[in-house]
Amino acid sequence: MAAEVVAEQPRTESHDPDYPEKLLQFMRTGWSDDPLPVGPHPQVPHYARRRAALAAAFPGETLIIPTGTEKVRANDTDYPFRPGSDFAYLTGDHDPDSVLVLHPTADGHDAVLYTRQRSSRDTDEFFRSRDGELWVGRRRTLAEKSTELGLETVALSALPEALAGVAPARARVLRGFDARVDAAVLPYDSGDDAGARDRELATAISEAKLVKDEWEIAQLQAAIDATVRGFEDVARVLPTDRPVAERLLEGVFALRARHDGNDVGYSSIVGAGAHATILHWIRNDGRTRPGELLLMDMGVEGEHLYTADVTRTVPVSGRFTALQRQVYDIVYASQQAGMEFIKPGVKFSDVHQTCMRVLAEGLAELGVLPVSVDEALDTQSTVYRRWTLHGFGHMLGIDVHDCSRARKERYRDGELGEGYVLTVEPGLYFQPEDELVPAELRGIGIRIEDDVLVTAGGAVNLSAGLPRQADEVEAWLAAQRDAGPRLP
Repeated sequence: MAAEVVAEQPRTESHDPDYPEKLLQFMRTGWSDDPLPVGPHPQVPHYARRRAALAAAFPGETLIIPTGTEKVRANDTDYPFRPGSDFAYLTGDHDPDSVLVLHPTADGHDAVLYTRQRSSRDTDEFFRSRDGELWVGRRRTLAEKSTELGLETVALSALPEALAGVAPARARVLRGFDARVDAAVLPYDSGDDAGARDRELATAISEAKLVKDEWEIAQLQAAIDATVRGFEDVARVLPTDRPVAERLLEGVFALRARHDGNDVGYSSIVGAGAHATILHWIRNDGRTRPGELLLMDMGVEGEHLYTADVTRTVPVSGRFTALQRQVYDIVYASQQAGMEFIKPGVKFSDVHQTCMRVLAEGLAELGVLPVSVDEALDTQSTVYRRWTLHGFGHMLGIDVHDCSRARKERYRDGELGEGYVLTVEPGLYFQPEDELVPAELRGIGIRIEDDVLVTAGGAVNLSAGLPRQADEVEAWLAAQRDAGPRLP
């Protein structure tokens, strides 16, 4: 059910013009109040099951999960709001400032969503405030949102009173998202480890996200399919014979992401030439050059915030040189070995070692490894990492680096389970200034990344719509270029 609407203070800016009394009187009249035709979202049962499972893990305790607030980009302009992943995972709500509270009851928990209410026509907020509906569009009433989300909704203004009665020793807060909530319920100091109870809440949510259900897998597949189309869009505008800006390619992919999904899942990496050796190259202010490689790490975030994470490295001219192909084939072999090894029950760390051994063997074949492969792989050495830098992959879901607060024994030191989705993304990177490798290798960076579902029969490559093997990449690139640019 919905609580009574309470007016909020208008948010205005210094450059807003004054409102003469005649204009105020005029603006307050002549508005209809039409309800929206809303119904329950079909995904509501998924969110309800997740809340029930979380509540069952903490009986008799108040669980407080904020989504976060809007963040200032510059002066009086904000970044586009993206809800907190754990909050969205439990509610499906995408509005800023909302807070989910699971209140303990005699037989479980009551889930209540404290959220912004619709701009009331009883005040001037709807036309004067930067949060008003003439500025940002029609918001759901509390009743409308309650119907859509299958949740009791209460005006955000009632949250302070609700939190005031919560005993810290019987409460857990997902911290770091809303300073007002953090201040309202202080961490309970249980001795030597203040905040441990709150971290346990974050861990529980992260570990719940390890196994994806069928609906989540469908959301990931939709985001991945859109990502495949985005890579095709980029390939169709990538010329063979002249430079083009990395940001042009970034923008082409971003168009697909906004058209087919919610947005990009993370800042796109478009690394031409030596920029491909910089792992998180997101400035994207360089240009492609014929004869060099282009590394693109990009993913579409879907309507329900599940994201793809795919990387391809392509030859700008259309064909790999002999040396480029040699390095590419090492990375491909590493990725293939990892994919073939993946199945339920194998250790995450063993997948890593499988991929890294192939890379180390390839480095030895290139003549750059200063010790034997076994010495390089020894945990007291790992000198091969000078040219690999990162691990083989990570969990994927509603976050691009999903389940990040899971315990090591459930994630990095744990076993893979059926329903896990993870990336497999080995790479080799030879920095332009690296004097320990031959000059012809310097400035070459190659990564191949795919999104993999763990099933009873092994790994299923959800991003198989993009080719990986060198000959197939060349043929795919030629086919896209022949097809030419397209509108989304």
